This record gives sequence, structure tokens and C-alpha cells, in this order.
Amino acid sequence: MTQPLGVILAGGQATRMGGGDKGLLPLGNGTLLSSVIDRLQPQVADMALNANGDATRFAAFDLTVLPDSIDGFVGPLAGVLAGLDWAAAQGADTIVTAAADTPFFPCDLVPHLLLASEGMTHPLVLAATPDVKRGKARHPTFGLWPVALRDDLRSALQGGLRKVVLWTDQHAGRTAMFPDEAAFFNVNTPDDLAQAGQML
Repeated sequence: MTQPLGVILAGGQATRMGGGDKGLLPLGNGTLLSSVIDRLQPQVADMALNANGDATRFAAFDLTVLPDSIDGFVGPLAGVLAGLDWAAAQGADTIVTAAADTPFFPCDLVPHLLLASEGMTHPLVLAATPDVKRGKARHPTFGLWPVALRDDLRSALQGGLRKVVLWTDQHAGRTAMFPDEAAFFNVNTPDDLAQAGQML
């Protein structure tokens, strides 16, 4: 399988942060988004950013900006679909998504996802970490997605589906286990941002 394209999901409304772009919040010497770019870039063939509104606010990052094609902020699956449509135009088979507010995700995210997808006709894998209560916790914004299922996803979204795992389960999606739960720490509140600064 050829190396996937990368899509950073930044299409949410950041309501718990008071709105605006979480990815542009400062972290260390850069921003949340620059931290995510630095981790994802070496793992993928090319990269784009899923975000809505005025694309020029991300001009400094020199990335293709992909708005949702489904109106109404319907969640991360809309960003996945935008990424799959972009990848199809590039002639790619798969994308890997990462969230713009999760700066410490594994540097071997993509190899692990690809390994878990071996033998699948349509590679569909979500990252997961151990969870005491449920056995595992899936991280639905971190996944490997097949371009071949983009029209199915479009139909599902137009039909009202919003929950990522409902769609992946319909297609016998797998999980790739990562040992470190803290790797998927995401910044939702000002307190989280302060904690991320300490984790650096």
C-alpha cells in the first residue's frame, strides 16, 4: 500500500475554549497546530487541513485547506469526507486523520494503523488505548480511512449519521492499540492548554 495522505481535523467550533481556532493557540515555541504538523508530516506523503471559514487565517502553514462539504458542523466525519474527496483527486487510496488539538499523538501513528489494516480490502482503523472500564477507548479523530468508501460515508452523513464508531463498525473497522493514553491528550479548555504546556 502506498503511503497515506494526512488530514488534520480542525473543523470544530471550540465551544469550550470560547470559540475560535484551537489549533492557533500558543504551545511552546509554536502553536497546537504546528505541533501536530511536525508529528504528522514525516509519516504521510502529503498533508491538508480540514477547517471551515476563511482559509487565509492558516496561510502561514502552507497547507491545502479543505472545508466540510456537508453543512452545519456535523462533526469529525465531515472532515474525514472532505479529506477523502481531496485524496481521491490526488489518486490516493487512503488518508490518516489527526486532530488539531492533540499535540502529543504517537510519532509511529501511521505505521501502527497500517499494520492493523493488513489484509483489509478497505483499510479502516481507529487508534485506541487501554481503558480500565471498557477494555479499550477508541480515538475517533485518529484513523486510517479508505477513499473507496467515501460515497458510502457521504450517504451516511446525508442520512443523519454523526457518530464515527457507528460508521466504522458498519464496515468492520479495526483498532490499533497504543499503550500510552496520555499520547491522545487533547486540549478542550484553558486548563487543558496549561497542562499541555507542562507536558512539553
